[in-house]
Amino acid sequence: MAQLRYTRNLFLRGICIIYLFAFLSFYVQIPGLYGDNGILPARTQLDLKARATLLNKMKQKPTFLWFAPYLGLNIDYMLDVLSLLGAILSFAGFVSQKFCIAPIFAGLWSLYYSLYQIGQTFMLFQWDVLLLEVGFLCIFVAPLWYAYRGNPSDYITLWAVRWLLFRLLFSSGVVKFTAGCPVWWKLDALNIHFESQCIPTALAWYAHHLPTWLLRLSTVATNVIELAIPLLFFFPNRKVRIIAFYLQVLLQICIIATGNYNFFNFLMICLCISLLDDQFFYKRKSKNNKSRIRNYLSTLITILVYGGVMYGTYIYYGLKIIDNWTIESNITFTQEEFGYILYHVVVFSIYIGLVSFALTLVPMINSIFYTKEMHKLTDKLTATLLTLVYVLSIACIFAISIVPYSSLSKTFNSTMIDHLTPLTRLHSKVDHLHITNRYGLFSRMTGVDGRPEIVIEGSDSIEGPWKEYEFLYKPGNVNNSLPFVAPHQPRLDWQMWFAALGTYQQNPWLMSLAYRLLTGQPEVLALMNTVENPFRDRPPKYVRASLYHYHYTPWSQTSNTRAWWTRERIGEYFPTFSQNHSPLIEFLTKTMKILQEKPGFKVTNEPLKLILDNLRSLVSKVEPSLILWSVFTAGCAIIVTGYSNSVSKKK
Repeated sequence: MAQLRYTRNLFLRGICIIYLFAFLSFYVQIPGLYGDNGILPARTQLDLKARATLLNKMKQKPTFLWFAPYLGLNIDYMLDVLSLLGAILSFAGFVSQKFCIAPIFAGLWSLYYSLYQIGQTFMLFQWDVLLLEVGFLCIFVAPLWYAYRGNPSDYITLWAVRWLLFRLLFSSGVVKFTAGCPVWWKLDALNIHFESQCIPTALAWYAHHLPTWLLRLSTVATNVIELAIPLLFFFPNRKVRIIAFYLQVLLQICIIATGNYNFFNFLMICLCISLLDDQFFYKRKSKNNKSRIRNYLSTLITILVYGGVMYGTYIYYGLKIIDNWTIESNITFTQEEFGYILYHVVVFSIYIGLVSFALTLVPMINSIFYTKEMHKLTDKLTATLLTLVYVLSIACIFAISIVPYSSLSKTFNSTMIDHLTPLTRLHSKVDHLHITNRYGLFSRMTGVDGRPEIVIEGSDSIEGPWKEYEFLYKPGNVNNSLPFVAPHQPRLDWQMWFAALGTYQQNPWLMSLAYRLLTGQPEVLALMNTVENPFRDRPPKYVRASLYHYHYTPWSQTSNTRAWWTRERIGEYFPTFSQNHSPLIEFLTKTMKILQEKPGFKVTNEPLKLILDNLRSLVSKVEPSLILWSVFTAGCAIIVTGYSNSVSKKK
């Protein structure tokens, strides 16, 4: 069986890059989101002056932020320290394999989990909990100490990553049908998606204007890649898995090109590395007839498997070539039939997981007892004990993951409820750690009647004129270009998109945003387009918000206008507020506890405070996505320089 040392190392360094993006993206937004004068101050989540012991505080909310007083810092500065420490550790793992070890990944997971604890609504995204789950697995994937040789446990730990990838993709495919969204069932999702997604790129406008039949066919391809292909992740033929890898990466690249989903799709690509092995990177030529025959047989099996997938797609999606060489597609199964098949597939996939888990033990045992590297008895005993620990740990994680995974099928849950009860109890005890999670993206398509957007306006008079606030990335001005901002996630822009799908009563943080605009809070304004700020000199006396529906401009109008969007005002979103609006002040003071009545924790560590202030001042002058890519480029330069130096020394 092929080795996994290089595959493991590539995966771990890729995860370090994702962590780097996540920590830096979070860091640049701390003052506006979680600072004392931010939208949702982190101090409302922790009371540093409480008299409880540190242990009790950690039990109440496990986060390193409780250590702020011991460093002479308040929560704001401690957030900076944790974010920067996470960025430093992940950067070290990115540029050097020596730092891709279990203690480093344990630290990265702990730091991101600490930030997640106070993230509130701005961190309630599936990719945040996904990063926590992946990061926790990396503690097992990474070696305990730096070593060039591969570990026997690599087989089982990378298998766990593959199981997570399967659950994530398959769940995302399933919920599109189980949610009963008519847009998905009619295969019209991509006719709407490119226009209605949170922060579309410029390419999304062009994708939206592709022929309807091609968009419908692309929807079919998305369904197949998310529903059928993941079942092949555990197929014994490696060529089948490699084709699955290419298909998944192709899907993620298409999503990256048309939508800004921060680090999520890059993380998905890293997870796909678990489908590979070292032979993928170091291809060997066949030296004898037997190996050539095995290679030809493997190719034949791959053709048959994917031929079966294509035939199933042809049958279940009613594919037909009609006039003008266009392809017609329509779903040929009902919701009841899908539910029946889903039950059996969930049961089948769990059994496949168990069998695959058991088969993975074979190369592990072979690696311990039948390789030249393990020639000493002490090495074999040590490897055996460590491998046993890893196997038991991954087995527990697999068992716990069955609970959220089985919820995909209501029939499965109802028939297996007695058998799953012990696992459900175990899952509930560790659920807060996000070791295993429930996934399912884009279960329902929004924006069928038009993309809803909240437009916030300010004025010095209740009678007007009203002037709009511009955001950095989300649609506002119809003439503004569509940006490429990933892997940075502008969390305020994202939450504005979610808020537009509901009411302001369902999104109370908007009241804090309105108040910060009325007071002209620079930390919050920095999260918005300060260049186009209509109230630079002084804040407005009144703010209000309206709901608009946006549509892409038709293709036929591109020669007559520079606008990307057309929009129509639907009505009021939240009413007019003023800075001394009594109900607003009372709500922010008593209900949300955002307006501080008591003095905050005093910062006594002046040298560290000075360093953090200067760094913050420097970072605030650069566009966030540029910071992320600049640091990434610097890491690549260090890697190339280090490799060149090592080659020259060998010569």
